[in-house]
Amino acid sequence: MILYCTECQQTYPLDTRRWRCQCGGLFELKDGLGFVRDKIQRREPSLWRYQAMLPLERDKPIVSLGEGFTPLIEADVYGLKIHCKVEFLSPTGSFKDRGTAVLISVLNSLGVKAVTGDSSGNAGASLAAYAARAGMTCEIYVPARASWPKRAQIAIYGAGIIEVEGSRQEVARAAQEAVTRGLYYASHYYNPFTLQGLKTIAYEVWEQLGGRGPDNLILPVGQGTLLLGAYYGFRELLEAGLIDRLPRLFAVQALGCAPIYEAYRQSADKVNPVEAGETRAEGIRTSHPVRGRQILAAIRQTEGAVLAVDDGRIEQAHRELAQQGFYVEFTSAAPVAALEALRHTITADQVTVMPLTGSGFKDPW
Repeated sequence: MILYCTECQQTYPLDTRRWRCQCGGLFELKDGLGFVRDKIQRREPSLWRYQAMLPLERDKPIVSLGEGFTPLIEADVYGLKIHCKVEFLSPTGSFKDRGTAVLISVLNSLGVKAVTGDSSGNAGASLAAYAARAGMTCEIYVPARASWPKRAQIAIYGAGIIEVEGSRQEVARAAQEAVTRGLYYASHYYNPFTLQGLKTIAYEVWEQLGGRGPDNLILPVGQGTLLLGAYYGFRELLEAGLIDRLPRLFAVQALGCAPIYEAYRQSADKVNPVEAGETRAEGIRTSHPVRGRQILAAIRQTEGAVLAVDDGRIEQAHRELAQQGFYVEFTSAAPVAALEALRHTITADQVTVMPLTGSGFKDPW
């Protein structure tokens, strides 16, 4: 396996220390393994049951905290039966652990000793935890306004926290500059190893539904890595002949910061940056998703859609989920807030899956 640039097609070895192509394009994994049902390690109760489908040699040690194979629980939400994928039960409280576990395992096998990243919270906490597990030095650049519970979680793992005033893009630039000091930029949205870990959510849903795919998948989208990872996973299942079509992908953004929604509404192929307005759903307060073009393409290929919801609906949906016993952060409630707008698109006889992406303890009321 090697890396290739999605823009100019130039290839790079897996152990490159570049975080994107010299032309500025994004990396993807070339010659992936695909999905092979007979290679599932069925007695392994984590995402590593799919190790044969992941970009890590079998003789290399994994870095794990038991991530993956989260419950799929039915709930009646606004009159629709929804299958909730309870990702907030992940080791650090968010879905990010899927991607981080694979990313850090690969980097550990390549001899990386120090990593850096930029994050408003969940990705930083996840990177800090798995870096600690691997014995790596870790620095996390965070927006000065990042919530204190998430910063506290990052700190307890022993990572250095560097607060940056200004936009989310300025935070990212600060982390990228740390590469000149010898740190590996372990970005959850630039690095393709992260997407390889996130694709396992599709494998799990397929198994938990008895060997079938859902009709619909509704997700909160900021950088959109979970949506892309799920798309890759279901595409591999389709190519293996294990499902007969891809689920429709519905991306939900907060109205205060909705660049993908704006591009979709304008029938554009490219996502332009927007001003990051205020929203309770801070996990999707992303003004410039770097993989926006890929996200739009995946949504359109599956005949899905992009929706934007206001904070009032998000707060109402947050309360609705709590009444069902799910304590999530506000970001996780955004897809529920979109269900009313989808009432003529999603029907009761369809199988609809909704990942509950982050714990409410990360974003207390």
